[in-house]
Amino acid sequence: MKIFKTLAHSSDLEWEFIDSSIVKAHQHSAGAVGKENQAIGKSVAGNTSKIHMEVNAYGLPIEFEITGGEVHDCKAAPELIEKLPVSNYIIADKRYDSEEIRDLIPKKASLLVIPRKKNSIIGNTDIDWGLYKYRHLVENIFARLKHFRSIATRYDKLKRNYASMLAIAFSYI
Repeated sequence: MKIFKTLAHSSDLEWEFIDSSIVKAHQHSAGAVGKENQAIGKSVAGNTSKIHMEVNAYGLPIEFEITGGEVHDCKAAPELIEKLPVSNYIIADKRYDSEEIRDLIPKKASLLVIPRKKNSIIGNTDIDWGLYKYRHLVENIFARLKHFRSIATRYDKLKRNYASMLAIAFSYI
């Protein structure tokens, strides 16, 4: 984790992109003995975990959080945003459209680029769509990350072990 944090410390923070991806957990990864956090959730598809990640303008990871697969992005985002360094823009998709997040990002001295949901009364007239198109950078890092077998299917029982594997993969990337 220290290697990943050291590499992520010297990154371009003009733009920061936030997104998440669900990872299927192997059937034997659940059920660890003890009270330590596993970050494995139950859903219709079975055991899942969710990686909430933040990348810089080059598409390289800066910060991440692991939760159970049933945790909504708006619930995990405030904790992730609090950890982030100050940047010019924070860009995310519609899943992060909540008033709590919209109030939190300007407190970090950043401008937000989050489109509003379809049923919004306010609309999306103030969105920088040119900047929003670069959100594919965070999607690309998830695609590269899932080339690692131990990341694409979670085999680790404990959250800390899986987080260590993610840190190693991010350091390699």
